[in-house]
Amino acid sequence: MSLPEDRHISLDEFYRYREDSDQLLEYIDGMVFMTPSPSTKHQRISGRLHAQLFHLLDGSDCEVFQAPFDVELKSNHMEGTRIVIPDLSIICDKTGFLENRYVGVPSLIIEIISPSNQSHDLVFKLSLYMQFGVKEYWIVNPLLHTIQVYVLDEKVTFKLHDIAKDKGIIRSVVMKDFHVDVEKIFA
Repeated sequence: MSLPEDRHISLDEFYRYREDSDQLLEYIDGMVFMTPSPSTKHQRISGRLHAQLFHLLDGSDCEVFQAPFDVELKSNHMEGTRIVIPDLSIICDKTGFLENRYVGVPSLIIEIISPSNQSHDLVFKLSLYMQFGVKEYWIVNPLLHTIQVYVLDEKVTFKLHDIAKDKGIIRSVVMKDFHVDVEKIFA
């Protein structure tokens, strides 16, 4: 849902608006989007994935960040400001870290969709992350017990790499040692 009143605002207005709000808000080309509060199931899934990634990446060049953590997507070939709050971001290029956000493009993003934001994550963010060159995008659907993995190809287009429902093992292309037992994630 767009706030306030479906009009474009400046980045400064966004930051002022967000200071006065308890909501998780994202900023895409002048529009403000409210992120729904996560459900208990959402938090459990996020926690399991975060724990697995944290242990896997400990001591490596990459780090995992869990929402709420701002990612300001920046790329040389894209204009405009996009501030998103992915559920999980794996960041390997540490040059973009600022005090309260990351500026750049994470290597891998995981979004856990909620009933109220399905199209935002399934369509809008998929396109946005592809345009900015996120190498791998996972969409975790707690309602359907599915995980979809999209990988950026040589034409800079997301291709469905893998999908699983209820059970099976999903593997990352970008993080070679990262694999998920689907049944355990949704337990």
